[in-house]
Amino acid sequence: MTTQKKDYYELLGVPKNASDEQLRKAFRKLAFEHHPDRNKNKNSEAKFKEINEAYQVLSDSDKRAKYDRFGHGGVSNSAGFGNGFQGFENVGGLGDIFEAFFDGFGGASAGRTRSSAQVGSDLRFSMAISFEQAVFGTKREIEIERTENCSFCKGTRAEPGTTQTECASCHGKGKVSRAQQGIFGQFVQVSTCPTCRGDGKIIGQSCSKCKATGKQRAKRKLVVDIPSGVDDDTRIRLTGEGEAGSNGARSGNLYIYLKVKPHQKFAREGVNIISQLPINVAQAAIGDQLDVDTLDGPTNLTIPSGIQSGELLRIKRKGVPSRNGNGRGDQVVQVIVVTPGSLTKDQKEMFLDLKNTLKNPESVPERDQSWFDKVKGAFVGNE
Repeated sequence: MTTQKKDYYELLGVPKNASDEQLRKAFRKLAFEHHPDRNKNKNSEAKFKEINEAYQVLSDSDKRAKYDRFGHGGVSNSAGFGNGFQGFENVGGLGDIFEAFFDGFGGASAGRTRSSAQVGSDLRFSMAISFEQAVFGTKREIEIERTENCSFCKGTRAEPGTTQTECASCHGKGKVSRAQQGIFGQFVQVSTCPTCRGDGKIIGQSCSKCKATGKQRAKRKLVVDIPSGVDDDTRIRLTGEGEAGSNGARSGNLYIYLKVKPHQKFAREGVNIISQLPINVAQAAIGDQLDVDTLDGPTNLTIPSGIQSGELLRIKRKGVPSRNGNGRGDQVVQVIVVTPGSLTKDQKEMFLDLKNTLKNPESVPERDQSWFDKVKGAFVGNE
């Protein structure tokens, strides 16, 4: 008695007008569900064979056309299932399923090729710099401790002057292959050679200094070039100055994290330097010419007459150099009018005469912004 074969579209759970992508997704889902190595149900092997057969036919445009026209009879001699699924690797999508399945569940492909070379680890170094060094840049020497290739054997792990022979197990490749016959064909397992540990060579005599590790801990002095205009928490990368890699792989990187110390006189907002200038009431009333401290040294600043406490003055190009090389910012000076706390007799008499000749102010200057907000607002777009 002949068993009636199930409809391929029904087996995969897709409509007859299903796209290639729909077929592939349906097949992957069902293959995972019914794979015998994952599903111990006694009918899983037969079910998986049906699913695989259906996908092989429907994923091939010529076979699918024949199947749509003549049914199972149109593909009975071309489906290619007479020899136990030989050539499964050529089935679109099936290789991906085996790879994902076995890698996830420890099957035959779990040991597929992996390079034994390993990039060295990155290192981090925190550095405190002064406010001026952050603005103008500097060079700093630091000392770090890191893993390096052994200075005696140069990382080969062998005693200098001794010979190294090609590994007989992997013939210098560092990897070994082993064929396995499964229910769906032949699998090839590729793994790191256990004899030479992936080196491809056998050491005749181990290095007496590093004991065949190929590595050593060492202190190293480096010069760090800090560019102008850096700010707090700026990160500088020194490529290849981290831990040494293994088996010829590159070294990791060294990352310098900067911490800028606060300044007694100056603060910073982007590329602008912020400072305060105290003046007396007479200077505020009639104006003055004063020397103001900047990071470049004293510079003359004109105080206009009638200036109010809290007003801002700007000194061009005395700020922070731009990181993109586009000039410098400005220095923003906030004027603070300081009322004297004590007066001599003559000063009191002068202020009394002044009080009697001045009118009371008709309005009070607005104080609805903090000093820092006013400074930021005054130079929006100046960076």
